[in-house]
Order: sequence, then structure tokens, then C-alpha cells
Amino acid sequence: MQTGFVDRVEHMDELRSLTADLIAGRGGRAIVVDGASGMGKSALLRAFEAEVGSSRSPGGCRVVSARCQPSIGSGLQYGAIVEVLLQLAADQEVKQPGVIRRLLSFTGQGVVRSAPEVLSAMVPGLGALFTLGKEVAEASLASGSMPFDSLLPFQQGAAVQIVDALLALVRQGPPTVVLIDDIQHSDPSSLLVLDRLLRRLPGEPFGLVLSHTTDGAYADGPGSAVEELLHDWAKSGLLRRRALAGLPQDAVAELVRSRHPEAPPTLPEQLSRLTSGHAVFVTLCLEEWRPDSGPVIELPGSLSRVVEDRLRLLTEPDRELLTIGATQGETFLSRTVAEVSGASHDEVMERLRLVATRHRLILPAQPPEWARMDASDGYRFVHSALWGVVVNRQTPQQMRSRHARIAAALTSGPMDGMPLERRLEIARHLREGGTECLLASAEVHYGLARDAAMDGLSFAEAERHCEEVIKAVHDLPQQESRDRWLIQAVELLLSLTEVRWRGQHRPAGGPDIDALAAEAEAAAKRCGSPGPAIRTTLLRGKTLLATQGLVPSLEKLREAVELAERHGDPVALFVARVEYGRQVSKRRLADGLAQLLEAERMYASAPRLGDRADPVLQHARNLGEMQLGITLFDSGHLSDALTRLTRCVQRLRDEPLKAELPIALNYLAQVHTGVGSYRDAEEVLREALDFEAGRGGDSGWHAYNKALLAHLLVQRPASRDQALELIADAWAETERTWLANLVPIVRNLYGEILLLASDASGQFLDQADRLAVTTCVETRRSGMIRSEIAAHSLRSRVLLRQGDTAGALDQARQAVRILDEVGDMPALRTEEVLYRSAVVQAAGGVRTEALALLERARREVARKADMITDDSLRDRFLTQVPLNSAILDGEGIGQ
Repeated sequence: MQTGFVDRVEHMDELRSLTADLIAGRGGRAIVVDGASGMGKSALLRAFEAEVGSSRSPGGCRVVSARCQPSIGSGLQYGAIVEVLLQLAADQEVKQPGVIRRLLSFTGQGVVRSAPEVLSAMVPGLGALFTLGKEVAEASLASGSMPFDSLLPFQQGAAVQIVDALLALVRQGPPTVVLIDDIQHSDPSSLLVLDRLLRRLPGEPFGLVLSHTTDGAYADGPGSAVEELLHDWAKSGLLRRRALAGLPQDAVAELVRSRHPEAPPTLPEQLSRLTSGHAVFVTLCLEEWRPDSGPVIELPGSLSRVVEDRLRLLTEPDRELLTIGATQGETFLSRTVAEVSGASHDEVMERLRLVATRHRLILPAQPPEWARMDASDGYRFVHSALWGVVVNRQTPQQMRSRHARIAAALTSGPMDGMPLERRLEIARHLREGGTECLLASAEVHYGLARDAAMDGLSFAEAERHCEEVIKAVHDLPQQESRDRWLIQAVELLLSLTEVRWRGQHRPAGGPDIDALAAEAEAAAKRCGSPGPAIRTTLLRGKTLLATQGLVPSLEKLREAVELAERHGDPVALFVARVEYGRQVSKRRLADGLAQLLEAERMYASAPRLGDRADPVLQHARNLGEMQLGITLFDSGHLSDALTRLTRCVQRLRDEPLKAELPIALNYLAQVHTGVGSYRDAEEVLREALDFEAGRGGDSGWHAYNKALLAHLLVQRPASRDQALELIADAWAETERTWLANLVPIVRNLYGEILLLASDASGQFLDQADRLAVTTCVETRRSGMIRSEIAAHSLRSRVLLRQGDTAGALDQARQAVRILDEVGDMPALRTEEVLYRSAVVQAAGGVRTEALALLERARREVARKADMITDDSLRDRFLTQVPLNSAILDGEGIGQ
């Protein structure tokens, strides 16, 4: 149905101004056209595209258009982006004959199946990124102990590279406007690319126009998330939103004159009043009106009435065919309708042909690529508003039953090798098919989740498929297969969402992570299989860390170690021990050191643990080795720590994945700083930052490395402004990624840098104190004692600078009291806490206590120096580290 394009003068003028700006070289921008279904958004975009196309001339603009498909929803990876890239690439075929044809050949089996391959062929370096990301994802999802922040940059890096390639193609031709219709159906991967693209538009010969349906027709799909994202983009100034309301009366009058010149003059007014200018409704009513209706015109008062009137003209069997077709979707297949109805395909094809010819409800349409082998006719409803009325004529059970039969009709042969789009279509009908489809729905959605995460780095799509698995199994009766699917889906979902947990039960509107982990743990116990039991217990330890703090987490992680010990599998025990050792170090450094040393002994003595082809073992080995190195450093074994971490970093540099390299470089930089090798520390941190910048995307460890570099730079007066800028960026990135164990560390570094950068006027001191107070409150809940001690020590120094000696004394004593209770802590220098407290005590006139603390600090420095085996390294430790020199000289104590 052609609605007819009238009016919309204001909107067309804005689109024309967009092209004028691009042609004049004033840079690009983005516009969203909002409106209810059937208001004329698509007609506006088509009219604009036709206008630009008809006036195409040298120095003009080109328009590329794509549409997000409602039948696919969130599962189609990079759907609209692949379509746009292919069109831009095809436009360059004249300039580069043969180069682009190779890319277009991927469409032979459907672009949706080959999206990563198509993108890899078109985007330089993306194939390698997908390959590495797949291997990292495999290691992460299998081990359950990946610092999952290391996966997110792969997806963000892919988005950055895709945007670079897209803009490179645009720059090879004239200024370009991309139109994307029905953005409410977009997949999350495409939205991530659009987010990066919007930030690059100023200065580029590129404009973006989106159409967005605002009514509730798609409330159960990804539409609500898209609406939230559009709101955020508009609030950030990345795009403008323009509402498309009903047609004004003069535009309705123009439509009436074009369709029915003989119509009475009262018709436009009546149409405007009855339809509120709704474009599709106006057109439908005009199609129902006849000149012999007379001067008094009775028009239907609702869209449903119009559709029902048309459906009554069909026979009952034909109405059933349309209802089955509507259940399949706005676009449907004759063969599917035939199999569900039980009629012969030849008969159904003929009946649908006659309906399309004689009635104004459906139109012939090209079948999708995934259905080409079905030898089927394709049809689509003339508008989504009509389709919605037809599909909702069914009872809920009629709809469920037809969805189940459609899924069965589309399922032929194994899922392996089936085009992705067909699998998504089957999954959609299974999840709507009621109780009889629950188990099949769980199986299909889990397969889609794994493929989305592993093959396309499309983690948001994978999350949604996991949620569908969990929904399905929750409705299944208690049985072994139910528990198995539940365990697998929860493990995958929690791994995918870990980067967003943010220490809350429901991160960013997501699932109750600890409840899901507990449910999976209980299911594993019912199954009686030790492998899943150990994995889910480990996973529960991680969710407890995020939701309830370190202490309950450690109890669960220790339980996982004990389960693995009883099971006798060295692989499971090694992975569990490494994870427990990493976390228990945050509470008792000596306990962590003992666990990690035992894990190292196991690795050396058990041949199975040396399997370099096993990503789980390789990942656990990497984590264990670097954690042992930094734990030795925190314990005072500086020479051993330096040797081990240098060796570990060199090995990771030579690995293809390098997934854990930013963490190992962070630890090595800490050791270099601790022994006074500041130039080496800076070089290592810059290497880490360059590595992650090349990979792209936010990362908690990238933020931590940036904060450590800022802490080095702030020591130099000439670099203090740079340090302040760097730490502000690091904290913003930390807030975006929010890894629970890194947040208080970076916050404390931020506070200390502000303290060191503060001048005589006390600039930045209030902000530094607020940051320290926040950490004190947060760590009492989370159990991150190391950061709590550091925050109290920081507050004592800030308060002393502000002249509050009594407050400074109280904070300093709290820091020492907690330190005495727990002993040495990771990422915390015991001698520094003691010395800073001694300075505060001396300033408060408590000399005896100050001298006692100073002496303890000196003994700690001497203990660490005695364990350094290299004479030159020991000398640098004692003379080139300002903190150590101040301790040995009693600076600020006044002995």
C-alpha cells in the first residue's frame, strides 16, 4: 500500500538541510524521525531518497538505505550494518573492478549467516580480531574465571574497526546519507556500531537518518532498549529527535483531491476528525469511500473496523490462511501456511494469489534468502498496522498452537549448517509455542547464544538468548534435562553479564545474578555430576563477591576447592585453587600465597595440567602465575616477584591471544615502581595502554593502568596537569566498566593524586576527601579491606593538610588498627601505612606513638631489602624510592 506522500514540509526541509551541510563540507549529523506505526515515517524516508536520487549530480549526495527486520529481532548480528557496508562497497565496484564482487558473493547463502565473514572480508584486521575474540570467549566461558572485562574490549574494538571501514568507504565517494528504517528492531551489535559512529559524525561527509516507531506494537522485543538508547543519544547531543504527528487538514485535503477529485468538500474535515490525521488510516478510509456514498459520509471509527470489513469479504478458509500467515509474521511463506493448514501447497499458493489480486490486504514479496530452497511464494501485509489487527484476531491458545506448528514446519534436518536467520525464525516461534515447545526452545536458544558469543562477539544477543533458555526451563517440570539446560544457560549468561554486575543484584536492569547462580548450583547438585558442581560453586563465589562481599565469597570458593579435592580431577582442582588463591589474597595475603604456591606445585607435577591446547588450563595457568608474582611482591619478596613477572610478561607477549597481558603488565609496573625503577614502570604501563587502545573499547584494567601512570606523572611538577587529566579519564572509564575489585583501588589513586597535586590553597582536597569517604563506606560492605585501610590512611593525610589534626589522628589510628588485625595486604605497602600514621601522630604531638610506628616502618623496609638478592637493586630500593628514604631519614617526625 502506498500511503501517498503529502505535507511533511518541515521534516523534508530538515533532511534537505542535512544534505546541504554535507555538500558544503560542514560535517555530518544524525536525525531520528519518531512516530506511531503507520504515521508515514517510511514514506518520508522513501520520498527523501527518491528526491536525492533524482537530483544526483557531480558534487551532490548519495543515499544508502537499510531496514531492520521485525521478524528477526535482536538475534541478527550486525544486520543493518552489513547491509549498509555492502551497498557502499558495491558503489565502489566501478572504481575497483573485481575487488568488491568477492565480498558480494557472501550473499549467496544469506548475509545473515555470514555476517562475521562478510565483515572480516570488508574490514581490515577484523578477521583476526574475531578469531582472537572467539578463542578468548571460549576460554572465558569454559573456565568461568576470566576477568570478563577482557572480553568486552573485543566487541567494542570490532565496532571501532567497522566504523573506520565504513567511513573509509564513504570518503571514497560523494557525501553520503544513510537511512535506517524501523530502528526499533535493530540488533544490539548494530546499535553498538551506531553508537561509535554517532561520535564520529562531526567533520565527516556522512549523515544518518533513523525512523523509529514509538507505539507499543513491539513492547516485548528490543524496542524498549532502543528507546532508552535514543533518549541517551539525544540527551548527549549526538542526534536530534523529530516527531512525525498526524497529517494536518490541508494535507488530508490534498490526498482527497489526488484520490477522489469528485469528493464533497466536507470529506477532508471528516477524515481529519475521525483519523486524527493518521496517514495509513486516512488512506484506508479513502480506499473504502465510493462516489455513490452520497453527500453524507459514514466512515469507520477504528482501524480494526476497516480491516474486519475487508476480512469479511474473504471466505472462512482464506481468512484462516491469512491468520496463519500473520502468525508467521508481517512477511510469510506459502509453503509454511500450507503445512500448518494441512492443505496442499499448490492450492494454498493459488488461493493466496487470488487474495493478493482481489483484496487490499497482502502483496507478493520476495522470500528471504534463508527460504530460497523451500520453493515457496512470499507475501507481506500491506502495512504492519493491518498485520497487527489480523494476528490479534486469535485466542491466546490458537496463537500458541499455530506458532508451534510453524516452528515444526520450518524445522527440517539438523540445526548445524542451517542459516542463522532460519534458526532465529524457528526460535521465535518456539518461544511463542507454549508448553509443548519449551524443551526445544531451550535447546535452540542455547545454541544461538553460544554462536552469537563465540562467532560474532555479539554478547548482547547471546544474553537475550540465554534469558529465553532460562524462561523456558523455569516452566519445565523437574527433570535431568531441565537442570542441564539451566546450568549451561546460567553459566553462559552470568559470564556474559559479569562486566556489568556493579555490585548489585540486578545490574542495569538485568537478572538477579546471585539467585541464578544459587539455582544453577542447586541444579548441579541434583544432577550429581562433579564437574558442573565445581563450576557452579565457583560461579556462586563470584556472584557473592559482587552482591554480598568478600567474606561469603571466600567461603563458597573454598567449598569449590574442597569439592575438587574430593573429586580428584587435577584440572578442576587447579582451576578452583587458582581462583580461590586470587581472591583470598585480598583478605589474608599469607593464605593466598600458600594456595598459589600449591597451584604452582600442582602444575609442575601433574602432566595433564601442561596441555597447552586447553584454553581453560592455559588461562588458569596465566592467572595463577601472574597472581603469584604480585602476591610475592606484596609479601616483600621483591627479587622473586620481579623475576617471575618479567618471565610471565615475556611469555604472554609471545602468545597469540595476549588476553591477560594488560594485567601482567600492571603487576610488573607495580614491582618496578616498588624498587625505584620508574622509567621501566612507565614504559610497561604505556605498553599496556597502547595494547588495549589498539584493541579498542573500555576496560577496567586499561583504566587501572592509566591511573598508575597518572600516579607516576604527578610526582613531576611539570607533568601534574597531564596527570590530573589522565586520572580523570581513568576514573570515568572505571565507572563505565565497574570491576568490583578495581573500583576502590582506582578511586584511592584518584584521591592521592589530587592530594599530591594540591597547592598551598588546598585545591582538590575536598574532592580527595569525598573520594576517600566513599571508599570507606563501600569497602565496609564489600570486604575489600586493603582499600579500606588505604582510604583511612589517605583521609588522615588530607585532614592533616586541611588543619583537622584530631580527625587526621582518628583516621590514621583506624588504618593501623585494621592493618594490625589482618596483616600485610595486596596493593598496599605496610611500611607506607605505618609511616603516614607516624607523621600524623607527630603532628598531633603524640611522639611516643609516632616513633614506635616509624620504627615498625623501618623494620619493614629492612625486611624487604634483606630479601633482595641483587646488590644494585637493593641499593636502588633503599635510596631511589622516596618513601623508603623518608622512612629511613624519619622525615616529618622530628626525631
